[in-house]
Amino acid sequence: MKLVIVESPTKAKTISKFLGKNFTVESSFGHIRDLPKSDLGIDIEAGFKPRYVIPTKAKKTVTKLKKLAEKATEVILASDEDREGEAIAWHLAEALKLPIDKTARIVFHEITREAIEEALDHPRTIDDKLVDAQQARRILDRLVGYELSPFLWKKVARGLSAGRVQSVAVRLIVEREREIEAFKTDEYWSLEAHVLTNAKEQFVAELNKLDGKTLDKLEIKNQSTADALVAELSQEKYIVSAVEKKRAKKSPSAPFTTSSLQQTANRLLGFSAKQTMMIAQQLYEGIELGSEGSVGLITYMRTDSQNLSQKFLDDAKDHLSSTLGKDYTLDEPRRFKTKAKGAQEAHEAVRPSEVSRTPESIKDFLAPNQLKLYRLIWQRAVATQMPAAELDQVAIDISAGRGEFRATGQTIAFDGYLKIYPEKSQELTLPELQEKETLTLEELKPEQHFTKPPARFSDATLVKELEKYGIGRPSTYAPTISTIEARNYVERDENKRLKPTDIAGVVIDLLVAHFPNIVDMEFTAKLENDLDEIAEGTIGWQPVISGFYGPFHENLTNKYEAVKKDDVMPEKMSEEKCDKCGHQMLIKTGRFGQFLACSNFPECKNIKSLKKNSPEQDEKMKELEEKHKDDVCEKCGSPMTIKVGRFGPFLACSGYPKCKNIKNLNVSNEASIKCPVCKEGNIVQKRSRRGIFYACDRYPDCKTAFNSKPTGEMCPDCGEPLLEGKEGAPKCSSKGCQYGK
Repeated sequence: MKLVIVESPTKAKTISKFLGKNFTVESSFGHIRDLPKSDLGIDIEAGFKPRYVIPTKAKKTVTKLKKLAEKATEVILASDEDREGEAIAWHLAEALKLPIDKTARIVFHEITREAIEEALDHPRTIDDKLVDAQQARRILDRLVGYELSPFLWKKVARGLSAGRVQSVAVRLIVEREREIEAFKTDEYWSLEAHVLTNAKEQFVAELNKLDGKTLDKLEIKNQSTADALVAELSQEKYIVSAVEKKRAKKSPSAPFTTSSLQQTANRLLGFSAKQTMMIAQQLYEGIELGSEGSVGLITYMRTDSQNLSQKFLDDAKDHLSSTLGKDYTLDEPRRFKTKAKGAQEAHEAVRPSEVSRTPESIKDFLAPNQLKLYRLIWQRAVATQMPAAELDQVAIDISAGRGEFRATGQTIAFDGYLKIYPEKSQELTLPELQEKETLTLEELKPEQHFTKPPARFSDATLVKELEKYGIGRPSTYAPTISTIEARNYVERDENKRLKPTDIAGVVIDLLVAHFPNIVDMEFTAKLENDLDEIAEGTIGWQPVISGFYGPFHENLTNKYEAVKKDDVMPEKMSEEKCDKCGHQMLIKTGRFGQFLACSNFPECKNIKSLKKNSPEQDEKMKELEEKHKDDVCEKCGSPMTIKVGRFGPFLACSGYPKCKNIKNLNVSNEASIKCPVCKEGNIVQKRSRRGIFYACDRYPDCKTAFNSKPTGEMCPDCGEPLLEGKEGAPKCSSKGCQYGK
């Protein structure tokens, strides 16, 4: 029996159907070893030697895999093809004590029968250079986080963290916000001429030149100037001075890399980077397609290559020829040259594993968001092998005294790749005109405009900026954004864009002033290049770590004495008096932003939020106070009061700190589901740092909790509670039961 080990159960399920009875496919459930949580785990004096441990949650898996490996004639490590996947394979070999002569490493870009069989025919050994590069990244990040975070706790606020890539991302967001705050709005005007042809066809042209000079965007600064031009140019004759026609070609964009996939999914579908990668992972590892079983629908989604396999190029041409005709195919395939430094051409762009699996043919098996992302990937990849679109572009210049107006239009002569991958190619048809033709002015309309500040970063624009500076790699973009959001450095505004919190500005100012390398774009990019060189085997990993750590540690030691908390976090006296003891309230900054605190601390521990509510929020608070005015604490009998925390209003016992009872108010108890374990409490929605979950409201007396909403019914197979699954279909809460999974 040959044992194949992959990272996830879904991937194991998809691969197993391609292998015979001589193979057993098992999952390691991700990493099985890591640096310890309780201490640094790096022996600095011994050349930064890491000490790895097996986390408690992985011990059962390791024991199981060891027993299977002992019985196997060969162990095949089939984790993902990137550096992290290589490190997982190495950790498995180390933890399971696998002998080199009976251990193989295989990699593949897609989970298909052909790819798996090809990989099995060409096994290799674990690539130590890739392992070293991943290990160096992990050690660098541990050294920065483990040593710099306590400094932030001491000088700023407890619970803060710093990271090599995350701090640069936060700096970009903070500096963009300051650009927005410092932006001064300028007024400017434009003039639109609504004209009529002799054939009574109307169109619009915009003032483009004055006295033969092209107008600057801000040249017409106010209404009086605009009105004067309207009065002057309204008296002139409008004559066509030039008609320019040309045919332009618009070529399809390159196939998706990780970065461009995240950017496009954010722009077109509104997906966050994390959401995009989570759905892409599902499509890659396998989706149940009825009688076909679990099928991997796309190639590996962590890539910076724009390469496409010859098989895909041939299949795309055959598909387009049979469905759309030869006009929509290319004589020779279109290939793209990867621009990213360090990209591996042996890898592929993100593409469908089979062209024949069109989005429409499998839509019944996909969740709505899975279908949206798969359609985007399928269309983008197939479109690369289609002819360019041909556009007829027209520019009409109209003279009016010393002014010149211009109208532009375009029509699609041949849709080409736009047939399956629509883009913003808006058609605007202009009338057929001849030079020196006279037009009738119907209206000369001035329009007021104001310059706008730069927009806050979206997931897409932040990923683009990080990529531009060479910071991070395909596997790091989504986790970086998730991390800075989870650690309260950024929050989402009403447009889902990234807005820095108060504490983010404090931390970035401190890092820029005292640890400039940590937030320096060029320095961070150089470290990324060093990691690439480690992966290529041109430099060793210890010198890279040593070159960074020595100056960093020495500087950090000095800053403990040099930096005073009062300088970093100055307190200001507010005009408000404490409503509990009458002392003046101070304005302080904590991990979650500015707040009011009583100056009589520690005798009085009164604190208040400084965030102002909107009228709608004030109204909601009044409604909640009225609704819960008679509520009493079931633990001590004291009145319950409405408080506002990070996640909104909640009920808290007025007997605090003697009684710390609280109740969540952001809960919908429509179904009033009884706890299936204790039969007394209700299952309510709760929130933690990891997101929303569902638990019994009798906690800590009852510790029942679920990661999805219970349906109130029990599993017909094992009797455990059923949870809401994909698209509302129930699934069993028991890990060992397959009902609904």
